[in-house]
Amino acid sequence: MTHAIIVGPDRGLEAALAAHDVTTTRIETPASAADLDAAEIDDASLFFITDGAEATLIPVAREQHPDLRIVWYATQAVPEFVTRQLDLGVDPRLADAAVLVEEQLQALES
Repeated sequence: MTHAIIVGPDRGLEAALAAHDVTTTRIETPASAADLDAAEIDDASLFFITDGAEATLIPVAREQHPDLRIVWYATQAVPEFVTRQLDLGVDPRLADAAVLVEEQLQALES
């Protein structure tokens, strides 16, 4: 079963993921590396950052799980120091959570 971690506000992701039988763990902010461990990041396939203030977790998540698909789904601009570590960056005002989730699940399959 696919597992996803959401750091920050839900933004409709939990329902969209549940519709595809993806289990989710949502981490409230501020978050830490210990929170990623508690959320079982090693078992996750998808990692969504929905709060731009949590950008520093991206390199931590990438280091802990190099194959993790990391998606920025926040209204803030992506900080330059993490742009190369993201698989995708999307403004939630421009893409519906259901469409985003479907595309990310397809990307995992390919």
